[in-house]
Amino acid sequence: MSVVAKFEIHHRRYLDERGEPVGELPEFTCKPETVIELYRGMVLTRAFDEKAVALQRTGKLGTYASTLGQEAAAVGLGRAMQEHDVLLPTYRECGVQLMRGVRMLELFLYWGGDERGMDFAVPRRDFPVSIVVASHIVHAVGVAFAMQYRNQARAAVPVFGDGATSKGDFYEALNAAGVWKLPVVFMGINNGWAISVPRTAQTACETLAQKAIAAGIHGEQVDGNDAIAVYQVCREALERAYRGEGATLIEALTYRLGDHTTADDATRYRAADDVEHYRSVEPLARLKAYLINAGAWSDDEDRELHEQIRAEVENAAHAYLDSAPPTPQVMFDYLYESLPPVYADQRSSVGQDDDADG
Repeated sequence: MSVVAKFEIHHRRYLDERGEPVGELPEFTCKPETVIELYRGMVLTRAFDEKAVALQRTGKLGTYASTLGQEAAAVGLGRAMQEHDVLLPTYRECGVQLMRGVRMLELFLYWGGDERGMDFAVPRRDFPVSIVVASHIVHAVGVAFAMQYRNQARAAVPVFGDGATSKGDFYEALNAAGVWKLPVVFMGINNGWAISVPRTAQTACETLAQKAIAAGIHGEQVDGNDAIAVYQVCREALERAYRGEGATLIEALTYRLGDHTTADDATRYRAADDVEHYRSVEPLARLKAYLINAGAWSDDEDRELHEQIRAEVENAAHAYLDSAPPTPQVMFDYLYESLPPVYADQRSSVGQDDDADG
């Protein structure tokens, strides 16, 4: 018997839980501007998240999927992507979307049940939120195939949770991306839970990143609470895609501190001690500590930043609450290129009874 192949999965980390470097830092950290931008994006993501949950709890927003605890994975990816890349998000990626230029007002509208929130002004080519688990990963392969066919130095970036890696769509997408050497960065957010199902009950794999091996693509695990590591790993994966070197699967290890959505109660299936442990190693405190220790940030600057962002979030929330709801006629507007007469008659009659009552 002989060994025909050997494989390794590497784990990337630059900061420990206290924000102390654990090795040589990437070159971009020599100038703190990018790191401060990452921190600002994380503070903004958390402030938006807190407001969204508050609006939902007071009946002013629909069911919402919190990003609490996952800010570094989202913001690191969003900051690494270029404008010409295409994001294919699931329902917990508001941090990536905010870094991509999507406005808070648009996100509030979407979670309030208004589809105009996914018709965002920037970036126009990014996909809307995918609620169906893993289906958008296959779509990303199609997007990447089009990029390759057009000889474009761009990448498709689907983001998904650990539960999605147990679905057939995921494996089919990885296989196609490997065979065709497509420019895809598969961003898997391993937050430990697929709703109430722990990762250990989903797969016997020691890591999710090793699922790249069967597809013949690059796979790497990263500390998803280390924004510097996430940004660096994503930049490298994107650059490989631009150079025509094929796809990458990234497994970002983090933890979902909140419920799966505001319709969930995670206390039914998670131990409180586990949640508190992960709360003590959450990503914002880690990056703040690093910046302060490096002399690039201060407590006064931090207070000013939080005040500024709270004001931005409140303004966006007020704009959402003041927005006029869509008219009933819009349910007809995107069915056909030319609306058939039977639907045109129905469209014209919608709202007439209300007008007569008024």
